[in-house]
Amino acid sequence: MITLNTLSFAYPSGGDVLSGLSMNIPKGTLLGLVGANGSGKSTLLSLMAGLYAPTGGSLVVADRISPGSEKSIRAICRLVMQDADLQILGGTVEEDMLMGVKRNEATLVRARKMAERFNLLSAWDRPVQILSWGMKRKLCLAAALLDEPKVLLLDEPFSGLDYPGVREMRSIIQENRQAGLTQVVSSHDLESFIDLVDGVALLDSGKLIVIGPPASVLDTVREHGVRPPRSWSVDRVIGSWDEVNG
Repeated sequence: MITLNTLSFAYPSGGDVLSGLSMNIPKGTLLGLVGANGSGKSTLLSLMAGLYAPTGGSLVVADRISPGSEKSIRAICRLVMQDADLQILGGTVEEDMLMGVKRNEATLVRARKMAERFNLLSAWDRPVQILSWGMKRKLCLAAALLDEPKVLLLDEPFSGLDYPGVREMRSIIQENRQAGLTQVVSSHDLESFIDLVDGVALLDSGKLIVIGPPASVLDTVREHGVRPPRSWSVDRVIGSWDEVNG
């Protein structure tokens, strides 16, 4: 589904942000993209979403090659950014979910069903400014899934969420996985999702350090600024978040 071939990226101001990344993410995979702040996670997600083009190497998303096919990649990928306020453009839940979508009875029904799935239907007509942080995050995710993407990219989806919010986000990610959606979830905190992912890719200073099953990566993360899950540090097992947190 997603292949990186010695991908590099530099902003016009200069200096490589990403350098020589190669990896393959099969269709239906749930990949954890981890690294300390500034490691290049958000930039890589933006490339996967077709918002940027590589300055070196290439990126392939469902047979669409970048550089060159960024518009085509944007048609099948959705990125949910860490800061929901940067992504919400509509004045109400309804307006934001239907922005850019051809309005008719069918799309309205689909949007309301999606809002109901995310417990947003009661806020359908509310101004987005009064929504909680967690509700804003869910609104961005609901709007992204309404487009029925082939790839969903989540940038720090657990950041700022309380306990119920983390549980709900985990449930949404699990539902997407069961539906066969390819997902890449970035985070500098492994605790909330390490038991869900198929694999982990570790970035440091724009370079791919290692990629593989979680158990093959966790002994490496600490030296690159990422704290291993407590269950791994204490018992060398990948514990279930649900069992630990109830």
